Amino acid sequence: MHHRNREVEQVRKVAYDCDVLVIGGGIVGLSTAYALSRAAPGTRVTVLEKEAGPARHQTGRNSGVIHSGIYYRPGSLKARYAVGGAAEMVKFCAEYGIPHAVTGKLIVATEREELPRLHALVQRGRENGIPVRELGPAQLTEYEPEVRGLAAIRVGTTGVCDFAAVARQLGETSGAELRYGAEVVRIDRRPSLGVAARTADGTVLRARALVNCAGLHCDRVARLTGDDPGMRIVPFRGEYYVLARPELVRGLVYPVPDPAFPFLGVHLTRGIDQEVHIGPNAVPALAREGYGWGVVRPRELGTTVLWPGSWHLARRHWRYGAGELRRSVSKAAFTRAVRRLLPEVRAEDLVRAPAGVRAQAVLRDGTLMDDFLIREGARAVHVLNAPSPAATASLPIGREVARRALAALERG
Repeated sequence: MHHRNREVEQVRKVAYDCDVLVIGGGIVGLSTAYALSRAAPGTRVTVLEKEAGPARHQTGRNSGVIHSGIYYRPGSLKARYAVGGAAEMVKFCAEYGIPHAVTGKLIVATEREELPRLHALVQRGRENGIPVRELGPAQLTEYEPEVRGLAAIRVGTTGVCDFAAVARQLGETSGAELRYGAEVVRIDRRPSLGVAARTADGTVLRARALVNCAGLHCDRVARLTGDDPGMRIVPFRGEYYVLARPELVRGLVYPVPDPAFPFLGVHLTRGIDQEVHIGPNAVPALAREGYGWGVVRPRELGTTVLWPGSWHLARRHWRYGAGELRRSVSKAAFTRAVRRLLPEVRAEDLVRAPAGVRAQAVLRDGTLMDDFLIREGARAVHVLNAPSPAATASLPIGREVARRALAALERG
């Protein structure tokens, strides 16, 4: 009893800098801050982001596609949050004047063995409540005159937007204190008191609860908190080209994805900037922020190499990985992959564009985590797998994370 009274007295004496401390200023972290202010007005929220501004990594380096949710297993978080999140994202963009367009997209089968997978996607789309139209070769060319395929499906709810602008708007509208250039290097959690985070410049911030939306570094932040995430982030670089003859592509064109992987294959995307982006492939990056082969961070690479899941993954999927590596180092091989969809394209039509890195959670047994993964610890909520379509799904993800953070506050 005396011990309990002492703890209560300690809690009274702690001067909290905020109620919820969010680590990570990408679209998921800022959406969480936005959701907290709406669910519980008056909640004091601080967002710590190590970069000089928001959305510098996955959010600002993707192809800008508002995904329909057609690919994802019915009932999964990805399916539920992408389908609902796509409609919400369009509404949010319209409300705040953020550039966006609902363009629809084509998923094209170029080989006979892809046809059953294409038909399975039609069924999955219907199960997820997404309007899907099946097309033959002639109907396909009505939408995309230069694209060739045996069959295609058109998904009407897919769109494009500027996700970096969405992230900035979420941050501005959230009412949270946004601290940029604030890298968290140490976390001290005491379940009876709260969480204290130290940044690289020595600043210490005390909060009643912590939310980890650190993306490429989320597993490391979870371990700093004292929680075992049960996974590791294995970074995959996605390399892009821009099409020098953008008139060859009208909208969004995707291949039929391999269901064994959470990657969608090299696709063609006319972005909100009207440039046509081609990519990405998926090659292992040699650093968490390894946007080129020249970026190597031995400690981060060591973390990946020492994780048993990385070896299981490599053994299981080496043939797929070899193809991706070939397309990374050979522009001719990348061009051949694009020509399956767009026969007119030539190597000189492809101009290198900035790459992105996907923060992919890999379990100890080598399983590529296919769904979003949110886990909780004492006074902490960790978002441990939120690659694509997390930008599309960011508003519902933010609400779910905020709900859990508020529950942690009540328990505390």
